[in-house]
Amino acid sequence: MDIFASVLLSSSLLLFYFVFSGAAERLKALLNPNSSGTLRTQPWSLKMVALSWGSSVQNSTFAWSANQTKEARNPIVQLLDSGNLVLREENEKDTEKYLWQSFDYPSDTWLAGMKLGWDLRIGLDRRLTAWKSPDDPSPGELSWGIKLHNYPELVMMKGSQKYFRSGPWNGHFFSGMPELQDTQLYKFMFVSNNDEVYFKFDMIQKVTTRAVLNQSQYERYMWVKEQNEWSMFLNLPKDKCDTYKLCGPYGNCIMGESPVCQCVEGFKPKSLQTWNPEEWYKGCERSTQLSCQDKEKIRFVKLAGLKMPDTTHSWLNESVNLEECRVKCLNDCNCMAYSNSDTKNGGRGCAMWFGDLIDIRQMAANKQDANSQDIYIRMSGTEQVLKNQQKRKVIVIVAVAIAVVFGVFLIPYCIWKRKSLRESVAFNYFRFFTCFVFLLHPQIISPVSVYIYRAADTDLKHPSLLPPLAQERPAVLKATSALRL
Repeated sequence: MDIFASVLLSSSLLLFYFVFSGAAERLKALLNPNSSGTLRTQPWSLKMVALSWGSSVQNSTFAWSANQTKEARNPIVQLLDSGNLVLREENEKDTEKYLWQSFDYPSDTWLAGMKLGWDLRIGLDRRLTAWKSPDDPSPGELSWGIKLHNYPELVMMKGSQKYFRSGPWNGHFFSGMPELQDTQLYKFMFVSNNDEVYFKFDMIQKVTTRAVLNQSQYERYMWVKEQNEWSMFLNLPKDKCDTYKLCGPYGNCIMGESPVCQCVEGFKPKSLQTWNPEEWYKGCERSTQLSCQDKEKIRFVKLAGLKMPDTTHSWLNESVNLEECRVKCLNDCNCMAYSNSDTKNGGRGCAMWFGDLIDIRQMAANKQDANSQDIYIRMSGTEQVLKNQQKRKVIVIVAVAIAVVFGVFLIPYCIWKRKSLRESVAFNYFRFFTCFVFLLHPQIISPVSVYIYRAADTDLKHPSLLPPLAQERPAVLKATSALRL
């Protein structure tokens, strides 16, 4: 038996054990340990009953049922190549029409073709559930499945608390799990309609792969034939920023930054004086409070390359374009952000978030990644006015600083030039000023207005100091030699 068949067989057997372990726990409560009893199955339906000594089937108690109401006439059990253990009618022509299948009741292992998510027609929730320990296959604390919000997403639960969140599907991948997208090895598919909401993957190449939810994380393995071992190539959560709600409301977790928790644009830490790991969960608050009375003062700031916020309080409409989405969000005072729900073909659909934006992290190193999802966050327009005023103040301060620096260097320079010309006349403010003008704009100042000499200076001792126009007009210079200031 090759490794692939071994994996499928062991997975199915463990799955069967896992399913019936719940029934075994129930039997402990149904059967009195101090009395005798009988466990009996009903061959025409997938039910297991517990009988007290001397009781009839009519007085029995169900210990476990496969929720299959259709009676089986000639049932057969098959282990398919996919690893799916199925019960079907022997004469059924539709080979995919099953009375029962193990893929509907996954344990801790996810295989190709297995759906994670909901069959809304019968209320079936297919989710991974970790073992209690490596040696105990009874249900553990960790589980992973799809939360049926208006904008569905995969959520890993630890008991009753959220532990890790995938972010919603953006047409290419879940915004917080870009690792789970189409490759040369496998193809991922997310389906959401009135009948089903599920996520699955199919193999493209002939490789053996499996995913397991253990006591702390989700791990994906590939069988390496040359090394004769399983190699893990993906684990989730993968780092600190994958911790649910680490940075609190409006906090953006950025690996490599210090601190890793930053506030998104337009927000500031709630605990500014003590912004440390113990305070990150408090998150951020607006620098300028919103006013819903004047829509003219509302604007939306675009942020790119993010894991989309928790979709618990969200709204989705796949037929609305981005501009219509903006208008809807603008007109609803409780709408804090909006986005295209699908990034394919330039983007389509509308997703809106209400209340605080939670569990954001920076995902794309290149924020202009074509497959990343942009989000537009509601801001106060007065904040932009204040920012523009601050920018103008900065420009004025910089201009004054530059003028001062030039003055510090130009004044000594002009004094030195005056001495080098051995001027014997009294200090002349006009000539001192024209020194600055000439240094700044030598080509536009007339030589007559810049250079005025005493009547005795009919011979120019320093022609190199004159601008080109002055060197070409000696007659004009002589004509002005009689001028005195």
